[in-house]
Amino acid sequence: MSFKDLISDSKIVQAIEEAGFTTPTPIQQQAIPMILSGADLRASAQTGTGKTAAFLLPTLSRLSAKAPLAGHGPRVLILVPTRELAMQVAQEAAKYSRHLPRMKTVCVYGGVPYPKQLKDLHRPYEILVATPGRLIDFIERKKISFSRLEMMILDEADRMLDMGFIEPVELIAAATPSTRQTLMFSATLKGPVLKLSQRLLNNPLEVSVSPDHAKHENIEQRLHHVDNIGHKHRLLDHLVNDADIKQAIIFTSTKRQADQLVDKLNDMGHDAAAMHGDMNQRQRTRTIQEMRNGRIRVLVATDVAARGIDVSTITHVINFDLPHNAEDYVHRIGRTGRAGANGIAISFAAPKEMHLVREIEKFTGHKMDSKVIPGMEPQMKSFSSPAKASFKPKNRFAPQRFKSRNFKSKR
Repeated sequence: MSFKDLISDSKIVQAIEEAGFTTPTPIQQQAIPMILSGADLRASAQTGTGKTAAFLLPTLSRLSAKAPLAGHGPRVLILVPTRELAMQVAQEAAKYSRHLPRMKTVCVYGGVPYPKQLKDLHRPYEILVATPGRLIDFIERKKISFSRLEMMILDEADRMLDMGFIEPVELIAAATPSTRQTLMFSATLKGPVLKLSQRLLNNPLEVSVSPDHAKHENIEQRLHHVDNIGHKHRLLDHLVNDADIKQAIIFTSTKRQADQLVDKLNDMGHDAAAMHGDMNQRQRTRTIQEMRNGRIRVLVATDVAARGIDVSTITHVINFDLPHNAEDYVHRIGRTGRAGANGIAISFAAPKEMHLVREIEKFTGHKMDSKVIPGMEPQMKSFSSPAKASFKPKNRFAPQRFKSRNFKSKR
């Protein structure tokens, strides 16, 4: 199957070919015909499966026809959880619509001044990509009209709910026409995400291109047992000195820990920078660009960076702190092994975190390879030797054997 079999508009197909794509991915093969049929759709798809093009290509095909209603405002609304993902989706929309006349995309998100975005909203445009918080601001200021809206797309709906956007999403949906076509893309279609889809979608079709986890067969997943924070720092210093690491993202659980770790890495002579929710958009954009240009070798981030960042030269992901849910683990390690390349994901785990390791392994269907660096072996007897690691800690190794500092954070 080729894109010509899915998309009839030759100008869109031309843009696809110029982008270097020849064969549709499974999510594109299944979702595009469903979307073109006009039906609502909920789809389970991970990042890296081609899901953005899966909804953008049929959307652009629809927009190439004359608008059924005159007026000002978007014909398509795409809601995303983060600023980085908003910019990425807007860039993809511009890329695939480059040969379509009068096809303008506007992108609005928090962390930047309002005037520039207000100016964009006052000009004619077809597609609006937005984060929920900033969009609510513009709706309350009566700066956006949804009178001619035809489609609403929720991208990474699970992440939006994790970030507390369920009420804003429902408020936004209530402000749009009930006749709209609604698409929902999510890593999982369970629990709150499924309930939200039942409220917002009308007799939806459903597609899932894989199980509820991503296999990441091109990513080697390693596990290092740690005794304490000092042990973590020694292991990390050894790992980032490895010449095989071209670029790495290190994930921490809080913004404070990210900043502290960057200071420590810089003191040790590593080119490191932080990325988290306290940084404004200009800082975050500059940091990503510097990483793409090779000026930053190590990025220390909270989960705000786990989605929407696509830097193909990232060879390693290091979970300095394990995430508290398996879905975040999948999105974290998906920052490496991009564009068909191989990657390495390394996780540190203390005794009390072994339940998280088991949950991740169950979710991914993949057992992490336990590794030991000579001279930096864990001293706690609660860990089995790598050759015999069973990942089943016994009751006598209670969590109180290891104490760590936890900081509350909005990420």
